Amino acid sequence: MSSDDLYRSVMMSEPPVVDTPLAAATRDFVMGSVWNRPGLSVRDRRFVTLSCVCAADAVPSIDAHIHAALRSGDLSIDEMNEFTLQFAVYCGWPKGSQVEMSVRAQWHRIHAEQNIPTPPFRQLSIDDLGRVDLEERIAEGARSFAEINLVPAPPQDSPYYYAGILNFVFGHLWQRPGLTTRERRLITVPCVGVSDAASPIYSHVTSALTSGDITYDEMHELILQFSAYSGVAKAQVLSDVAVAWKAAQA
Repeated sequence: MSSDDLYRSVMMSEPPVVDTPLAAATRDFVMGSVWNRPGLSVRDRRFVTLSCVCAADAVPSIDAHIHAALRSGDLSIDEMNEFTLQFAVYCGWPKGSQVEMSVRAQWHRIHAEQNIPTPPFRQLSIDDLGRVDLEERIAEGARSFAEINLVPAPPQDSPYYYAGILNFVFGHLWQRPGLTTRERRLITVPCVGVSDAASPIYSHVTSALTSGDITYDEMHELILQFSAYSGVAKAQVLSDVAVAWKAAQA
């Protein structure tokens, strides 16, 4: 597929005029080479790309990629809303707020383009919040933490660990049915990658690989996609962790 045709397929719009080096690189490399590679599906690449552009606070790009993901049908509105929540946890609630607003705006835009009424979001109930019994929730959070991170759960001796990590992040978020564990990893790895936080980067790259949710070759495709939208220097950090993990398996 040509670079321009791939742009149309991915972005659901006509490619821009190539009048700058950046525009040429976006068409020829980002679209023509990166998005065109077979190692990840377009849907997988959307999760990585959305995480990067949303973390960058680049509102026009956020709007464009959310619009494309929804308009193409690669992500449903419920899946996009799950993305927003996963992203907010790993990149911060203020950034998540912008994503939430962009999702709502693009949902309306898509239906306005088709001249049809915009369906409302699915109304949520108390059941969507997961377990009510707090002891069960903490126990499940500890189990889920160990299952996702492949290390023992943290101590229950600080608000961060107890109320945040065990009660919500692993007691609820990672157990929500809207996305698979693999898809949540495709969101989380780039989110921690843009954060420059060494421990979460190591934890999430190595656990994704060790669990088999993301293969070694897929991880490097993720990192290449990440490099196109968040920069080579940050991508190199992820790559170094993945390469070191591979060497340790030998």
